[in-house]
Amino acid sequence: MEELQSNPDSRYNVQCFFDDDPEKLRKRIHGVEVKGRIDQVQDSLRTIDIREIIVAIPSADEDRRHEIFQKMSGLEGIKVSVLPSTLDMIHRKPIHTQLREIRIEDILGREPVYLDPTPVDAYITGEVIMVTGGGGSIGSELCRQIVKHDPKELVIVDIYENGAYDIQQELLYQYGGRLNLKVEIASVQDKARMRQIFDAYHPDVVFHAAAHKHVPLMENSPQEAIRNNVFGTLNLVQIADEFQVKKFLLISTDKAVNPTSVMGASKRLCEMILQSMKGHSGTDFIAVRFGNVLGSNGSVVPLFQRQIAAGGPVTVTDKRIIRYFMTIQEAAQLVLQTGAMARKNELFVLNMGQPVKILDLAENMIRLSGYAPYRDIDIIETGLRPGEKLYEELLIASRDIEQTENSQIFIERQPAITPGELKEKLVILQNALEKDNPSCIREALHRVVPTFHEPEEVNCRQGGEVRIPTQQMTGM
Repeated sequence: MEELQSNPDSRYNVQCFFDDDPEKLRKRIHGVEVKGRIDQVQDSLRTIDIREIIVAIPSADEDRRHEIFQKMSGLEGIKVSVLPSTLDMIHRKPIHTQLREIRIEDILGREPVYLDPTPVDAYITGEVIMVTGGGGSIGSELCRQIVKHDPKELVIVDIYENGAYDIQQELLYQYGGRLNLKVEIASVQDKARMRQIFDAYHPDVVFHAAAHKHVPLMENSPQEAIRNNVFGTLNLVQIADEFQVKKFLLISTDKAVNPTSVMGASKRLCEMILQSMKGHSGTDFIAVRFGNVLGSNGSVVPLFQRQIAAGGPVTVTDKRIIRYFMTIQEAAQLVLQTGAMARKNELFVLNMGQPVKILDLAENMIRLSGYAPYRDIDIIETGLRPGEKLYEELLIASRDIEQTENSQIFIERQPAITPGELKEKLVILQNALEKDNPSCIREALHRVVPTFHEPEEVNCRQGGEVRIPTQQMTGM
């Protein structure tokens, strides 16, 4: 308070305080009145011309902060800023330079993820770790988390050189000579090149995050989804088995569950490839499935932020759409934790919390930016994109679901698929690829992924409010 009022660079004129400490109510601090409790903010501010609220409770736990942020998100025309946590303030930088805008993850209502580093250390420390797609949003965050566990060597593989370069420079700047880091530019579709890389480094653990993931783009280019996602994964699985990799973790997606898109169907096939290795390899093949990641490339949140900054309108494809969300840090931490579990060749599903209605997300982001939805910034529907489903699921069926020792991680038991059955599916796909006809590829996908349906078939069952099929996961 003192700094905000006395600092000549400060743009703030503090009008009032709200505090839950009964000793402070109706008193004045530096001449400014404590008008009431925090739960009285909304009613009290109707009579005061306030442009911004600063949430300055750095010692509050996550539950309390979330509760406060939820109250603030109901205010229109008032921007909300946040003072960092106590630890962030230790550096003693000027307070006004540490204020940040409230982020949408602040109000999602998810329990914070606490990672026990000990089991992760056990399989990463002193080992050679490879991350494919390491320059992407998920892959690069995995790299940031992995280096904290002191690997013997980190090998980043990516076909997109700019992304690989960015994470390389970031890690070298942060860790310098303490980190043994290698970067290889290569495509997972090139089996000979990938075998060459495996032969050079002999990785102990592989995190496979390389994939084409944009649903509408893969609808238009299905052959690329099959070549990169399916046959690229097949290449890596076969090479990992050949080089006796200890653990191989596939990053999957909730779009693989009852898919309505080429991308989703291709990722379901990737899961099947790993399933087919059960009992046929010394490598522990693990698939990890989760939903949308806040802040990842192509995420709806950065799009909304750009649209709000431009004055709108904010675009949603359909106001009924609901999605599961997780922060990128949470996703990477839980993937690492999953790899530490003493189970072989399983499909793990991350607890994504409660699904979020995209329209509510858009409205809250507008309010938290200090605007009123539909008055200051409009929200318009643009129509569902090709392959898009109104809702996503985390489980193929509510059967054989087992909670692990971590309440955030579950195992979905899958019907076995033999190497012979997988080979038949891949032959069908390969034959379709050779015809180079998108319609033939889509038809082949329907044959090899029985749960693949056209989006219209699934979406037409929904009314004004979308209902997700029951997901029997304890704690969700």
